[in-house]
Amino acid sequence: MSTLALDAEGLYAELLRGVRGLFEPDMELMGVASGGVWLAERLRRDLQLAKPIAVISSAMHRDDYARRGMTSGAQTKIPFEVNQARILLLDDVLFTGRTIRAVMNELFDFGRPASIKLSVLVDRGGRELPIHPDLCAARVVLPASQSLSLAIDQTGEFSFNVKDI
Repeated sequence: MSTLALDAEGLYAELLRGVRGLFEPDMELMGVASGGVWLAERLRRDLQLAKPIAVISSAMHRDDYARRGMTSGAQTKIPFEVNQARILLLDDVLFTGRTIRAVMNELFDFGRPASIKLSVLVDRGGRELPIHPDLCAARVVLPASQSLSLAIDQTGEFSFNVKDI
């Protein structure tokens, strides 16, 4: 595993600026386990929001469940009524779109939101499904043979990990 030459903290600052322009008081923050949850929690603090964030897992709705199996990631926890909610969905890296599709299937198991806006730290292209973020801090190109993920240290500082798959 190596560290990609992207400044994760600088990109987070860019994401925060964008979210400030996109976020409205009646919106709910929801993070995709795990990198999106880290982003949502930090945004909640930086935006000084009192209400808790929602955590959503893609595990039960993935189309590659048979290959990947159940991951040890967080379970879905939604502390608000999903029906008619306006949701800002956060993820660390958008690639094929399959995780976001699975997350939306999971979310619709809980109700029908009024709207979902997608914000990601990095969009790496390579979409296999017609999913596009409303906000992204950076666009990068990586070979399909590499994965990119957000990491967080004990102090809460972000960095990126890239590995060959």
